[in-house]
Amino acid sequence: MKFINWATIAFSAFTVVLTIVFFAWWAMKDSLVFGSEKFDQVKWMQAEANLEQECKRGDMAYDLQQHILSKGTPKSAIGILLGRPSYEDGNSVEYDLGKCMHVYHGLLIFFDENNNLINSRISSH
Repeated sequence: MKFINWATIAFSAFTVVLTIVFFAWWAMKDSLVFGSEKFDQVKWMQAEANLEQECKRGDMAYDLQQHILSKGTPKSAIGILLGRPSYEDGNSVEYDLGKCMHVYHGLLIFFDENNNLINSRISSH
């Protein structure tokens, strides 16, 4: 009976630690996975045609999202900065980041009714 109690306590503690580690990684994954390079407009534009590199824009996405794209930026200015989006749907656009960590990712940018940036996020497909 003592062994079962100790095993239950050990399993519970392991589960709690594993949950904490997972959610800490999840909260920081964008900066860890997509934050290794500063945004470079020329590289960003050239990456669209690059077939050799799988995660073609992913390394610049976090810097772009955190330091370049600011709330209220007009959609036209973002179009000039980033070029033509891979997908456009009403009040949002998406730029292909490539296949990063075995999953395809995109940078989703959302606009308000006046075509000003509200929010951006890195999405997986």
